[in-house]
Amino acid sequence: MSVPNDRRYLKSHEWHRLEGDIVTIGITQFAADELTDITYVSLPKVGTRFSANDRFGEIESVKATSDLYTGVSGEVVAVNSELNSNPAVVNTDPFESGWMIKLRVSNPSEFDTLMDAGAYQASSGH
Repeated sequence: MSVPNDRRYLKSHEWHRLEGDIVTIGITQFAADELTDITYVSLPKVGTRFSANDRFGEIESVKATSDLYTGVSGEVVAVNSELNSNPAVVNTDPFESGWMIKLRVSNPSEFDTLMDAGAYQASSGH
């Protein structure tokens, strides 16, 4: 399975891509495949603040409900509203159009503590 090298990862399968002071967060293809048919994604409101390792939402599928976590601190500046009407886009394109939230990072050094693609692949066994 291909894991993009342009982002960092959590063991709980969230990816983080940093551009300037904005980090985009979604879930990996591995997580999307494990969940199978995603039916609902619960996301926070713009303006909500989170600390690193906070739960920011949840994702539901026909198999399970899973919490979503951020690996960095910051304020939500955008939410992928397409997921309200079309949550299955997370299954078909989790690394691009299936993104979930964008945070304005308050402590950029936290990003550097997240796993790179190689470490993520090793930790998730694929």
